[in-house]
Amino acid sequence: MWLESAKNKYGDSLQINWRGFPLEQVNSKEGSDWKIWDQPDDYPFRGFPALKAGEAARRQGVEGFDRFHIALLRARHEDRKNIADVEVLLEIARNSNLDSARFREDIGDPLITKKIVDDYTEAVEQHGVFGTPTFLFPNGASAFLKMVRPPEEEAPDLLRLLSELIGKWTYVGEVKRPQPPWPKGLISNRG
Repeated sequence: MWLESAKNKYGDSLQINWRGFPLEQVNSKEGSDWKIWDQPDDYPFRGFPALKAGEAARRQGVEGFDRFHIALLRARHEDRKNIADVEVLLEIARNSNLDSARFREDIGDPLITKKIVDDYTEAVEQHGVFGTPTFLFPNGASAFLKMVRPPEEEAPDLLRLLSELIGKWTYVGEVKRPQPPWPKGLISNRG
């Protein structure tokens, strides 16, 4: 949600193209032939239905997607809701003022699954993506980012600095803080 603060400050000059990347696939211990997108509807998914829901929301326009996406992130990270539950996703869609009937229909469209598969394949094969969030820039630069949520008032400047570090100075390969102590104290100090 810290990106929402940055978006509020930078407006339309900050363009984020969210793409689907099923962590359930990349983290699978099932072997290379197993695919999350081939699992039956009763499979105990963790996040794949939310990716499909995001694509269904995107079909209702950028503003609808943005509302849905932020509500989805809040449901998962703040309210600890099960975003693999289709009923939870439908509730988020309704609360985001999306057309619920269209959303329900679109979430089951095989073309949505194909888009997620295509996004995943491109990310892995062309950009070496292994986790989220990974930032990709027009110049080909990319980087995975591990962090805790910054204070809201710092988020816009942090995003600007990170974008410059990751997107411009491509000779910086990795910055890693020793663990522990990081992030000890950061999360508990913010409440």
